[in-house]
Amino acid sequence: MRGLKAKVAIVTGAGSGIGQGIAKRLGCEGAKVIVDYVGTPEGAEETERAIQATGGEGEIVRADITRLDDVNCLIDTAWDRFGSADILINNAGVEKKSEFWETTEKDFDEVMNVNLRGAFFLTQAFVRRLRDAKKPGRIVNISSVHEDMVFPGFDSYVCSKGALRMLMRNLAVELGPLGITVNNVAPGAIATPINKSLLENKQQLSALLNNIPLARMGTPDDVAGLVAFLVSDDASYISGSTFVVDGGLMRNYREQ
Repeated sequence: MRGLKAKVAIVTGAGSGIGQGIAKRLGCEGAKVIVDYVGTPEGAEETERAIQATGGEGEIVRADITRLDDVNCLIDTAWDRFGSADILINNAGVEKKSEFWETTEKDFDEVMNVNLRGAFFLTQAFVRRLRDAKKPGRIVNISSVHEDMVFPGFDSYVCSKGALRMLMRNLAVELGPLGITVNNVAPGAIATPINKSLLENKQQLSALLNNIPLARMGTPDDVAGLVAFLVSDDASYISGSTFVVDGGLMRNYREQ
């Protein structure tokens, strides 16, 4: 992959799942990686060790992207530790299952604050530093097939992902003159901790796999490879698009 050596990447939610896979892959490709996490540090430490094992460099930062002070800390750490921040991966995300008429304000706000507001203001802080330094950059949002595909029982989640799609499209136009590309990667069913209950329910899992033409769940590595391409020099003319990683699920989905 061309163009990742000497680059600095910030990956949110890099202590597990897709974020961990992306951070490891970018580190393996030569990028220096800011490994963001919330909660306990064990997953982030595992990510950092994996990056170091390939000869790369990582820096762990505990930052809650719903807090502006933490957002600024992420950006400042990248610039103070590595002298720059060239790549931003907005991966951190949450979902809350409930019937529409039972969704609480608290749960709605949590989903929107992490999935949309956090990505918005972290991207803003990232772009301000690039603009002031007159540097180009790459932004990739880890969205979801639910940018487009219905997901009954997860109304706040689909709202956040639909909004993230429009934010990406808008910013691709607004930030293009600064040399900053913006794209979304939309995973389908990926085997990660967020899908633990699904993976343990054989009936639900079987029904899902029947809807996936490739007949398997995706892995974080399936997503990470595409992200590594989008932030590389090979993708310098790609901006304003969503790239779906779902094994064909969206083209074959049927409600059970």
